[in-house]
Amino acid sequence: MQGLSEADLAALAARLAAVLRPGDTIALSGDLGAGKSTFARALIRALGWAGEVPSPTYTLVQNYDPPDVRVPVWHVDLYRLDSPDDADALGLFETDAALVIEWPVRLGDRLPGDALRLQLSGSGDALRHLTWEAPPAWEGRWPPPSPR
Repeated sequence: MQGLSEADLAALAARLAAVLRPGDTIALSGDLGAGKSTFARALIRALGWAGEVPSPTYTLVQNYDPPDVRVPVWHVDLYRLDSPDDADALGLFETDAALVIEWPVRLGDRLPGDALRLQLSGSGDALRHLTWEAPPAWEGRWPPPSPR
């Protein structure tokens, strides 16, 4: 999808939140400033979170649990991860929560094969572009139908 504004990203994140299930993994890739955090924040708010959605850049993981959200979700930023093995200490592979992972490339081949891979491009005030790779686990859920 091309020419996406911040409002468009938020609308897509809300459509994704509507079909998100516990155990899902969403891999958000893109350069600095491409809109990964914007997309993740919009998704978490669409799940029902009414509070602040801080960036997990320094904490690495921010978790959100019911009843404050419809689906338990961990917002993960792996930019500071030195090695894929460092993810073990975060418990990413032991949770049933949905994972929204920024900088999934830091996991190497440890990223779950059924992850929905979203790639954002653009930065600053420019409109964004979104491409994706949706494995069979996402069939019928992503891509979302075009709005009418």
